[in-house]
Amino acid sequence: MDLYDQHVHSRHSFDSQADPGANVDRAIACGLAGLTFTEHFDTHPDDWTGCTYDDEAYSATISRLRTDFGDAVFIGKGIEVCYQPDRMDFVLDFLQRHDFDMVMLSVHYFGSLAVYRRENWTGLDTVTGTRSYLETVLDAARFCQRLHQTHGRVFDVLGHLDLVKRYTQRFFDAYDISRFDDLLDEILRTCIAADLVPEVNTSTLRQELAEPMPDADTVTRYARLGGETMSLGSDAHRPEDVGAGFEWAATMLRKAGFHHTSIFKERRQVMIPID
Repeated sequence: MDLYDQHVHSRHSFDSQADPGANVDRAIACGLAGLTFTEHFDTHPDDWTGCTYDDEAYSATISRLRTDFGDAVFIGKGIEVCYQPDRMDFVLDFLQRHDFDMVMLSVHYFGSLAVYRRENWTGLDTVTGTRSYLETVLDAARFCQRLHQTHGRVFDVLGHLDLVKRYTQRFFDAYDISRFDDLLDEILRTCIAADLVPEVNTSTLRQELAEPMPDADTVTRYARLGGETMSLGSDAHRPEDVGAGFEWAATMLRKAGFHHTSIFKERRQVMIPID
């Protein structure tokens, strides 16, 4: 079974100190067929000053790794864009001027507030905050759908679509995504219309939660809505987390009725059998 980790961070992201070569070593040790680095590109004014993204240095690292490791494993150059409605013209211009294997769009905010900052939850309960986050994800997916209608696919993968549950669990020791099934279904339908592949993000399996993002129920409903494929990502910020939880996630996808995962090479989608 060929599995690819399409959500990996290294020292080229502000929140990771991982050596890129150590990430590749770990991918090979885990038996992965490939990994794609997805370094953070965060343009919110509160984040931009700390965004360490340097495309020249990052590209040089990818080139060196590909030379060092040869055909032993696929090494992709990706990017994780934080969805910021007021900054998307800047983001789109940046993407047009740079080359990637895969472009991921992730939502880390609910409305104009960072979901991962405890102070932004003041006066909010978990239900209100979760709904606000998922509505922002739906807004992001609809943005991708509009782009797809006029420009083709600009974003390839939607990262961790129910990330909010990581923080309601961390801050309030509670989460409940199931009550938002209708909203989740609308996000998933929009992903299909936008040619946007949802990610199964396994990072929560090694953190506070016993389920990935999204969970098995959401993955199954996505298949029933007509979704044909998903992407796998560990969201690793340390080499030891590359590929973590992938056998579990692949089994979940098979049980839901999926036969392939999707990877991206030079922005072209490739279907990889998981049967």
